[in-house]
Amino acid sequence: MTSTPKGSHDAHPQPAHHQPGHHQPAEWDAHEAVYLAWPSHGELWGEDALMDAQGEFVALCEAIADPDDDGIARGERLEILCRTEADERLATWKLKSLGARFHRALYGDIWCRDSLPIFVKDGAGARAAATFRFNGWGDKYDLPGDRELAGVVAGLSGLPRLSHGFVLEGGAVEPDGEGTILTTKQCLLNPNRNPSMSAAEIERAVAQALVGDALGPSKVLWIEEGLLNDHTDGHIDTIARFVAPGRVVCMAPSGDDDPNRAVLDAIAAQLAAMTDARGRRLEVVRIPSPGRVLDEDGEVMPASYVNFYIANTTVVVPTYGTPFDEQAVEALVPLFPGRDVVGRSARTILEGGGAFHCITQQLPR
Repeated sequence: MTSTPKGSHDAHPQPAHHQPGHHQPAEWDAHEAVYLAWPSHGELWGEDALMDAQGEFVALCEAIADPDDDGIARGERLEILCRTEADERLATWKLKSLGARFHRALYGDIWCRDSLPIFVKDGAGARAAATFRFNGWGDKYDLPGDRELAGVVAGLSGLPRLSHGFVLEGGAVEPDGEGTILTTKQCLLNPNRNPSMSAAEIERAVAQALVGDALGPSKVLWIEEGLLNDHTDGHIDTIARFVAPGRVVCMAPSGDDDPNRAVLDAIAAQLAAMTDARGRRLEVVRIPSPGRVLDEDGEVMPASYVNFYIANTTVVVPTYGTPFDEQAVEALVPLFPGRDVVGRSARTILEGGGAFHCITQQLPR
């Protein structure tokens, strides 16, 4: 995530056009498709890094589509956004065997989890595209097209649009599909998102938008803070993820020099003290962290193994070339019976600002 910071906040949030009963399904529920954006900004990535990012992107898409020996995709359909005709030609060639569909759209960067709609369902299973204000992660990164992209993709999806007037990124919230939302105070209560809303108002708005009244009781669970040097101000999808109702996975420190040792232990302790919307004490499962992962300038990056994407037939785990990659992937295997848990390199994508969950947005079946 690289650009010139924008100095001013957006105006006061507008009231949400709330439709009661819609909820965000858990990620392990069946998907029809997944939206991604082709990495194409040489001025952001640098030309060599761009080619590496495209290679990691293709490997992720292959793991999500999960073709059989005859080349037939067993996973979910890929919906690929492309900025230009040249980008679309290249992406089509690179992904030609995966049955992907391509769409032309203007976007600033590839972080679809945050700039696209969150797709929701009502009690009868009808889908809609919930859109929120996007302000470049607190006005840090203002790139052309990103603020409008949720509306564009809502139109591409052909689904009804539910427009909400407050700032929310998809990576900031983690649903269990049964009424519970995990998030962090560092992000959602940050004054660079919704400065005119109180904590109670933000909690109520999130619960109404992503749980509605279709699931019975709702509950927002607050973790204090996330990883060091996280541009997103502590997105939950880098620190704690539901893997089943009542069960959450987070990381344990790896190596004597793990830069997040204290915060990872604090996250696990906070989760262990929590109960979900149905009154269950959370079962906390810890996997290794990547340890100390540095960029080319020697700065610590917010590397995370829990930024995985749960696809229909696979779970794709980002790896970073550390001694803990294999241990982390193996630790996740028993948590996803019926799915293949696979590790794929995300080192270059991380240098751009995120990993696999950050660049995907699923469309429920």
